[in-house]
Parts: sequence; structure tokens; C-alpha cells
Amino acid sequence: MQGVSWLIKRFDDFSNDDALIWKDKAYSYRWLKEHVFYWKRLIKDKEVKKGDIVGFSSDYSPQACALLLALLDNANIAVPLPPVLRNEQKRFLEITGAQKLFVLNAKGGFELKKYRAKKIHPLINLLRKSKSPGVIIFTSGSTGEPKAILHNGNKLFKKYIVKKKKLCTIPFLFLDHIGGLNTLFYTLSSGGKLVMLQDRHPEAVCRAIAKHRVELLPVSPSFLNLLLISNAYKKYNLKSLKIISYGTEVMPEYTLERLNKLFPNTRLIQTYGLSELGIVSSKSKDSSSPWMRVGGDGFKTRIIKDELWVKSDFSMLGYLNAPNPFKRSGWLNTHDIVKHEDGYIKVLGRRSELINVGGQKVNPAEVESVILKLDDIKDVAVFGEKNQLLGNMVVARVQLKENTQKKQEEFKSKVRLFCREELPLFKIPTKLYFSDKDQFNYRFKKIRRNI
Repeated sequence: MQGVSWLIKRFDDFSNDDALIWKDKAYSYRWLKEHVFYWKRLIKDKEVKKGDIVGFSSDYSPQACALLLALLDNANIAVPLPPVLRNEQKRFLEITGAQKLFVLNAKGGFELKKYRAKKIHPLINLLRKSKSPGVIIFTSGSTGEPKAILHNGNKLFKKYIVKKKKLCTIPFLFLDHIGGLNTLFYTLSSGGKLVMLQDRHPEAVCRAIAKHRVELLPVSPSFLNLLLISNAYKKYNLKSLKIISYGTEVMPEYTLERLNKLFPNTRLIQTYGLSELGIVSSKSKDSSSPWMRVGGDGFKTRIIKDELWVKSDFSMLGYLNAPNPFKRSGWLNTHDIVKHEDGYIKVLGRRSELINVGGQKVNPAEVESVILKLDDIKDVAVFGEKNQLLGNMVVARVQLKENTQKKQEEFKSKVRLFCREELPLFKIPTKLYFSDKDQFNYRFKKIRRNI
């Protein structure tokens, strides 16, 4: 079957060009191709057979990219697990049925761990019969237990066979994220350059953009809010940045407004994707708008009762630890609530995150966007808590720039007065929590629940 042999062969077209930048050192496409074959020989020596489920623990690195491509070219089922999930790795590997885990270190070496598979899911056997490579990624678990998603690699990666625009890109999202895989395959299939980070704080990101003249930054709204708060963008020349693409969660309109003012020569593009379906083709109305068109190029969309449904040519085979969510016709309910007009949609958020206050629906992202306008705030997450009278009440967990008792008291009185001018009474938070912790997970996605 096709695997990724087409991609490895294409590396010859860019042989002397830089493919990867890691620790400020450049690695060419020739180097990458040679190391894909190095890993193919090594995994054969370690008795990795075609169809085996193989995990690897690593952040983005040249060796991690080469190993992933080697596993896919060997018709293996790859399970990328970033080091931040160290405590979850054993449980996740049990769900997948993986028997081997390569733990890569910062010097390019590795440790091989072996496990005993308890049970193999029927979908795994189905994929093995097709002799196609596979990838297993996990959902973030923001609304419950993380789901293990099995993709057929031939199906998921076939859209990258068509070359796109060559760009210098920071792969911000990890390889265990559908967006991280998209960045890798989009960039390498087009002969672009990946500038890999060891630190995802705003200062390090801005430094990398300036030093390596990065053109594309694919990130989350939570990171962009952190960037604005940090003021790191003021210290570096970011004029090379042509595109900031954002997705994974709803963008607060106030944050989008500020970004447009600060980066007038950079296009802001909203993306839409799900781990189950891949990255959906989309086009923003303009840089300042939260509205976008979705669908086309292998994706069909429809809206039923304000919920977005998607049918994809690149969809997963299924979950390994949850029921099949697809209708027989192949449609998937994303459970994202949307507004729609003139062919454009505006994503309001997941239905499960909407707060029902006495029969009135509250969108957390709308409330967060208002509170973020206040000067004292670093970040905020809005969610619902049970209330005997109203069913639910609106709660805000606030991270202040200066988290002292005095600042908390000042903020309590200030936020309620400010919200009364911007929001209906039922949308105003009735309870505030203060926290020093980040309001997002390791994927820079907002955590809208009590932590």
C-alpha cells in the first residue's frame, strides 16, 4: 500500500534544503531521508514487525520525525506520546495494545520498553489486514476520559500528496495532536522548514520567529492570549510572520481584535478540525472576523439544530475505548454549536460547555471575552456549577497578573460592575475562584471545569 513512501521519495526534490531546525541547528531533507532508513533498520533489529503497534515518547525533534516516518513506512501503527504524558503512558499503551515504546532523549538516543498486550481491538485487526500504516492519537479528555482514535495512515495523509505553499513554520502542537500531525505533513510534503521548540512560552516562541524568520505560526487562542499578556512580542522583530492560524477552541473576540491591531500585516486564519476527522478545509471571512466557511476538498458539512455535522474522506476507523460515533451514512455530529449566514459559520462552543441558567443558555467564551478586557487579568475560564434554584450558575476561575488578597478583593468588585455594562444579568458570574495555575492543558486548550 502507499504508506508514506511517496513523501520519503519527494525529499529528493528538496535534498539540500533545510527540513528541520532543532536547537538552532539545521537538518536537511537528505539527512531526514537517511535517518528514516536508519530507523527502519533499527526497528527491524528490535524485532518490530509490520502491523505492530509501537509507541514513542518524544517532543518534536529530528529523530522523532524520522522515527514516525519509519514506522509508517514499515506499515506499523504509531502511537505518539509526548513526555508530558509520562504518568499516563502505561495506561494509554494498554488501551492501544502496544507492545513496544521508544523513549527518545534530548541527545538523540533512546530506551526501548516492552509491554504485554492484553487484548487487540477488532479495528486493529481490520487495519492490519489492509496492510496500511496507522496512527493512534488520544482526545484531550476535557469533557471526560480521553478517547483512543485509530486512523488509517493511507486515508489520513493522502491529502498531502498535493504540494502546497512552502513555508517556514513552528510546529507548536505536539505530534499526538491532529493539528501537530497536520503541521508536520503539510510542511514536509511542500518542502518547507520546521523550526522546533523546546520551550513553548511566548518569549521562546518570539525568539524563534525572529531568529529563523518564521512565516507561519499555528497555535491556540489560549496561547495567543498568553502572548499578548506577556508583551514578549514587543522585544523581537516578528515582521517575517505572514500567517497566524488558530484553532482547537473558540477565539475570544477581544483577543482577535487586539491581535489585528498589533499584527496588521499578518493574516489571521481560523482553522477547524477534530481528532476524529482531520483538519477540515476552511476559509476565514477576513482576519478580523470569527466567521469562516468550512467544507470542500474531501469534507461535507451540514447544520442540524444549530449543531455542525461533518462527513470526511479522512475520518478515523473508530475509537478503541468508546462506541462508534458515526451515523451509518458516515456523518459525525461535532456537538459544536454554530451560527450560520450567507455560507459562513461562527462556532460558539461545544454543547456540553454551554451553561443552562434557568433555561437561558450562556456561552463561556462570550463571558471570558468580556472579562479579558480588564487590565488586572492574565487569564480566565468560565464554566457552570450546580445551583438548586437556577439549575446552574456561572462561575469564573481567574488568574490575576498579581494574585494578592488585596488584588482579589479589588477585582471582585470591579468585575461585577464591568460585566453589568457588557452582559445580561444571567450571564454574569455569581462566583469567582482565584488560581495561580494556567487555565489551559498541555495542548494550550482551555480547561472549563473545576481543577
